[in-house]
Amino acid sequence: MSEAMFAAVDLGASSGRVMAGRVGPGTLALEEIRRFPNRPVRVNGTLHWDILGLYGNVLDGLRSAPRGLASVGIDSWAVDYGLLDAGGALLGNPVHYRDARTDGVMERVRAELGEDLLYQASGLQFLPFNTIYQLAADDLSRAATLLLIPDLLAYWLTGEIGAERTNASTTGLLDVRGGTWSADLVDRLGLPAGIFPPLHDPGADIGTLRADVAAETGHGALRVTAVGSHDTASAVAAVPAAADRFAYISCGTWSLVGVELDAPVLTEESRKANFTNEGGVDGTVRYLRNVMGLWLLQESMRTWGDADLPALLAAAGDVPGLRCLIDPDDPEFLPPGDMPARIAAHCRRRGLPEPSSPAETVRCILDSLALAHRATLRQAARLSGREIDVVHLVGGGSRNDLLCRLTADASGLPVVAGPVEATALGNVLAQARAQGAVADLAESRALVAATQDLRRYEPSGDEERWSEAARRIGLDG
Repeated sequence: MSEAMFAAVDLGASSGRVMAGRVGPGTLALEEIRRFPNRPVRVNGTLHWDILGLYGNVLDGLRSAPRGLASVGIDSWAVDYGLLDAGGALLGNPVHYRDARTDGVMERVRAELGEDLLYQASGLQFLPFNTIYQLAADDLSRAATLLLIPDLLAYWLTGEIGAERTNASTTGLLDVRGGTWSADLVDRLGLPAGIFPPLHDPGADIGTLRADVAAETGHGALRVTAVGSHDTASAVAAVPAAADRFAYISCGTWSLVGVELDAPVLTEESRKANFTNEGGVDGTVRYLRNVMGLWLLQESMRTWGDADLPALLAAAGDVPGLRCLIDPDDPEFLPPGDMPARIAAHCRRRGLPEPSSPAETVRCILDSLALAHRATLRQAARLSGREIDVVHLVGGGSRNDLLCRLTADASGLPVVAGPVEATALGNVLAQARAQGAVADLAESRALVAATQDLRRYEPSGDEERWSEAARRIGLDG
């Protein structure tokens, strides 16, 4: 097939972008059309997403995109949703997963239904903001349809209602074995079964732009194609792996650390380790666990105001390593706020050295993330039985040279960093496969490896020093 052009709408938890991707024999290239912030808004004590602002930016991006697009695909963060009434109108701005409305809900649901029943049904890790717990805290009395964020935007673009399966797998309400909505869980929770839309897979044709959207964007009867609409599903599809024995870290606001499998792991040990079995492209399983990720650094930078990140990273590289350490997954780090003060207090309560400057705080964050990556990689390998020869670190975190180097040193494994825009590439490649421009997942990954900028980091071999630091904060994997 000759070269084709696709648009990727890629919405992250802190920013969004519309990208144009060219795919053809030996060609895979992205052009950024529009980038925009994704800022939550607190109204009457509740933290919301500005979903109309995001949709407006998507329309602006499509308006500026090249003509002759073959299709457009949408991916975003997971778990959050909008509710439609019987007439198809949005009932309210989607609530942000970091909002406090689910405080205590997960514990209540786990006590009522039992952890084993929940895990055996959905295979999902226990996180307080999962969709299942948000719904248990929500008013569904007027809801006719639930749409996850990419599905909501696709509905506004096309008028078609549906749910893409990789993102649906993050809700805690999808049957991990059958890939359908779990009627048993829905019934046990007393949720209205009719709100859950029909499911489809990456590559499915969702529909064409509504006439008014086509007129506004200038793209005529443009097709909207389902992609791995959970951004991590798209990112993992663009991991430039040549064989099966790889692990991935999709690193941005969150670090999603795991391996790709053919079947879920539903053992008691897996449940106790809080690993998740999420849907991937081509029916694969993303066996992973969430690590707090660069949220810690992002919130610290927000607290510091006009701080120069490249200068801070350079200074952090000169700070002695593994002195100030935290458990990055402590729940105290989940909400927005003064992260440097929280980090210092966390160290103080545990009798550990406190960082005394921004550079020391940055080094504390990156050392601690590397240790969390190490522990999670080791657990993923042990619990799944999958041997790991190389770690692919993709996403925005692959730009962070210090974090990549520390992750290689901590894990004792080579780290291949890149591509930065893995999610957008995975989005584009899913569309290209639907058009016949690439054959399968292996060919897609080979194209990524051949065309994108990648860097390799070898471990330093200082295993005992990292092991001692891991034991100090209980992250010995």
